[in-house]
Amino acid sequence: MKNKSDKQKDLDTLREELLKAAHVFLTGYEKLTVQQDYELRKTVKGAGGRYQVVKNTIAGRAAQDTPAADLLKALKGMCSIAYTSGDPVALAKALTAYAKANPTFTFRSGLVQGRVIDVAGINELASLPPKEEIYAKLLYLIQAPAQRLVTAVNGVGRNVAVVVDQAVKENKFSA
Repeated sequence: MKNKSDKQKDLDTLREELLKAAHVFLTGYEKLTVQQDYELRKTVKGAGGRYQVVKNTIAGRAAQDTPAADLLKALKGMCSIAYTSGDPVALAKALTAYAKANPTFTFRSGLVQGRVIDVAGINELASLPPKEEIYAKLLYLIQAPAQRLVTAVNGVGRNVAVVVDQAVKENKFSA
């Protein structure tokens, strides 16, 4: 049994983590084996996140006056949280893939950029393309008009050169 100072230390640590985390997923971990828990932690870490089993009262108190307050205020049952300040899509994809492989692992809700989302929202988030792919598409869309302009400008010069070359071949220019 933890004493009061240890519980306060846990509360302060979790509060600091929640203040840093922009994205939090509330999950249930009932009936997970030690090996499954190890795999889950490895999966979350690989996606750039952190995973922690939380005591409901400590999580509720730690979340006060943080963006995660609405998400963690009334916890019931065995709860755990996965959180990141990085890419929420990568973490949602990792958790969703893990949940498909381990049906005992469940989602309850999440917090993405200050908005509380439900299980359907987490699944939608997991179906989005990765951030790098979105950036590549955006860069292509920005770059496409410039490429068309360069092609058009080069086309005018090329067309003039073809006309002059044809005129020289047909002796249209006499000296």
